[in-house]
Amino acid sequence: MSLQQPAAPVSRTWFDWRLYVPKSFTVIFNEGYRLADFRADAVAGLTVATVALPLAMAIAIASGTTPDKGLITAVIAGFLISALGGSRFQIGGPTGAFIVVVYGVIAKFGFDGLIVATLMAGTMLIVAGVLRFGDWIKYIPEPVVTGFTAGIAVIIFASQVKDLLGLTTGDVPAEFIPKIETFWAARDTVALPAIGVAGAAIVAIILLRKFAPKVPGFLVAVAGGALIVWLLKLPVETIGSKFGGVPTTLPSPGFPSFTLERLEQLLPSAFTIAFLAGVESLLSAMVADGMTGRRHRSNCELVAQGVANIASGLFGGLCATGAIARTATNIRSGGRTPVAGMLHAVFLLACVLSLGPLMSFVPLAALAAVLTIVAWNMSEKERFRYLLGGPIGDRIVLLATFGLTVLVDLTVAIEVGIVLSALIFMHRMAEAAAFDKGVALDDVDHDDLGEAGRAPYTARRELPKGVEVFALHGPLFFGAASRLNDALEAAFPAPKAIILRFADVPMIDTSGVGALVRFLKRCESHGVAVILSELQPRSREVLAKMGVLNFVHVSVAPTYARALELADEKVQAANSLTVA
Repeated sequence: MSLQQPAAPVSRTWFDWRLYVPKSFTVIFNEGYRLADFRADAVAGLTVATVALPLAMAIAIASGTTPDKGLITAVIAGFLISALGGSRFQIGGPTGAFIVVVYGVIAKFGFDGLIVATLMAGTMLIVAGVLRFGDWIKYIPEPVVTGFTAGIAVIIFASQVKDLLGLTTGDVPAEFIPKIETFWAARDTVALPAIGVAGAAIVAIILLRKFAPKVPGFLVAVAGGALIVWLLKLPVETIGSKFGGVPTTLPSPGFPSFTLERLEQLLPSAFTIAFLAGVESLLSAMVADGMTGRRHRSNCELVAQGVANIASGLFGGLCATGAIARTATNIRSGGRTPVAGMLHAVFLLACVLSLGPLMSFVPLAALAAVLTIVAWNMSEKERFRYLLGGPIGDRIVLLATFGLTVLVDLTVAIEVGIVLSALIFMHRMAEAAAFDKGVALDDVDHDDLGEAGRAPYTARRELPKGVEVFALHGPLFFGAASRLNDALEAAFPAPKAIILRFADVPMIDTSGVGALVRFLKRCESHGVAVILSELQPRSREVLAKMGVLNFVHVSVAPTYARALELADEKVQAANSLTVA
């Protein structure tokens, strides 16, 4: 049996306007928006706003600019990303991933240079969405994504050392090694009050997450730090002492001046911003899909990200993208539609207009504590360690991308990581014992306004009752990994047992393993036994090395006949438990 794919969409031109209709339109006008939906979205939006408020200011300060720039970005870009995007649950705004790039651009070209680069990046994202590059960005190999994400986490933490320790320094270099050297030279200026405030904020956030996860830990830590500093008159630098406070109005939009030479100078930075915005937004959308069972439209999402970045730049904000943590918070808080994201921006605007004077009391050490927690969460230490146990090629890509991100440049790291992945993939293909050249590696968006949908899965008559089977053809590599879960969705509602046939799978990379693991966990949650049949030696070696064969509900069969016997035994056992 061949791996089932979603039904082919109705024949359309290469540009199909239906794929760019925002999810907000779909929800409100196609599905109907009820009062109960608004209540749920309002609660979720308010919850996300409490998380986004301190984060937006902290990210802006760490990026080398003023806190109001982060708030402007969260309000303007956050509203547009939700209103125009292709994801039902996406929350947009400034994110930690941009700190490295933004800080470098401001240091080299000034804030006006950042505005121009953001406008260029927004234009690139719109073009990428129209050309349907969203179908391919999601295929960036997992070691590349993990490597540069972990590298960015290291750089974010390094950027916070000054405020965490209360160091007194001059201008801090953007480069990692010179930055560390600057901090070391200023080691005699360490301030105990700043360390105390930062340490208390970190402990508060950790404890609240463990014992009161519904309480907005970031906001409590920042507000508590401000109260302590004010009551005890501690000599700790605050937003007011450094930046003179936070404006209580939004600025008027304006277009920056630029020259052709300026555009050429900013092109690499603009590309990096566009790439990061595209990748992170689609990763965030895919996380939301996994948590909710919904499906986003990637190219619509890219266009929305582009429009949001242009609007943010025109209002003097920073670059923006989908924020994975805030999106997950939205879902866990009961958000149902894009209205939740739009309301989160409205609530943030209300805070800017009414709480500006109070924000001046926020200590920079508390904001540094917030970003320290963000950096720790971004480090993906478990995923990093897991990928280090993969094939040697994936380890090389992971470590090269990580090292280049920290020590050289993010753009270089991404380029080298992708090129290395492509070379390693070609090497694997040259060594593969078999290769099905008819496998389609592209993945396309589907609109949800028409009648196109998945073909219902039909079990083969020769299969035992309660058993389904999928035959995988061709290499399960990063280009095909995202297709796996889509195709396997056709088997749900879940059977009692599923056979995955690997006879025609010559190799698997870590992204393929990741997709397979996500599917196996989904089967485990539904009580479905999985039998891996006819594994080739190379594929079995990778799966064994990365712990896939250790799943309790997973069995391995050398032949298809034996797989059928095992599946029948699993079904009988499940039925006997049900009867009992």
